[in-house]
Amino acid sequence: MENAEKASAGTKGTTKKRKFPKILHKDQLELFSMMFPVYLQVFIFCYIPMAGAVVAFKRYKVSKGIFGSPWCGLDNFKFFFKSMDAGRVIRNTLGYNTVFIILGIICAVFVAVLLSMIRSRKSLKFFQTTMLFPHFMSWVVVAYMLVTFLDYKHGMVNSFLVKLGLEKISWYYEPKYWPFFLVAIYLWKTIGYNSLVYYSSIINVDSTLYESGAIDGCNTWQTIRHIMLPMIKPTIIIMAILAVGNIFRADFGLFYTVPQNSGTLISVTDVVDTYVYRMMFVTGDIGIAGAVGLIQSLVGLILVSVVNYLAKRVDKDLGLF
Repeated sequence: MENAEKASAGTKGTTKKRKFPKILHKDQLELFSMMFPVYLQVFIFCYIPMAGAVVAFKRYKVSKGIFGSPWCGLDNFKFFFKSMDAGRVIRNTLGYNTVFIILGIICAVFVAVLLSMIRSRKSLKFFQTTMLFPHFMSWVVVAYMLVTFLDYKHGMVNSFLVKLGLEKISWYYEPKYWPFFLVAIYLWKTIGYNSLVYYSSIINVDSTLYESGAIDGCNTWQTIRHIMLPMIKPTIIIMAILAVGNIFRADFGLFYTVPQNSGTLISVTDVVDTYVYRMMFVTGDIGIAGAVGLIQSLVGLILVSVVNYLAKRVDKDLGLF
């Protein structure tokens, strides 16, 4: 008994003296303090507004506000899916984004590989700056740049057609051309930034791998295929996961500003984001706009989780979480 009491007393003593490990070291605390403004911004602009998601289940009235408006259950969702616009909006959003993801990854990786082959520093900086510049341009600026090409009266393209003896084309009244215009403009604006992301992964590949390939007699194509692309595969997959998560979202500036909000082009330019905008500011039905926005967020969450799961099934080291 005495031994047991001494043992228990010793255990209590050691329990009191036990020091828990620090959660954050000093250097980690400095890093987190630098990230705090970003966390605060995300919390204010992303998490706090989530309380307003209840508007999707309400018949919104301005006089009563979000929380005072009467509940309507799933009526807003039913209205959207039964409307004639739902099929067009969903088709355009998914169709364009699928093409954007596939062509965007292929073109960006291709450009990144070409950049990695440039040996002149001046030439490399020139191409990097030139390709990155469109990324920082506003869609409004891009829209007016496009007008200088496609304007019916004074556009450069129509002027060129007239010189060839052809008739002018009312580009902003011809829906059949705009799927190609939108894809080309999107790639032109985004390919520079995305290619630099892949380029940064390429230059971090161990140079000894290239040396081993050269000793084994690998030519340029074999080096790219068997060494370079496999080494940047995690970056490609992560970028693809992020892109798939936004597949039900569309760039509002691209689909609203660039086509100049032309009514004759709605059949090929109306996507989820432009539909929500029109429901809010044209018809004034905030409840339906909130329902569509909630669907958009849920679809993105599901797709990110599914694609991340499939990526981790292929390789445990891949994926975001």
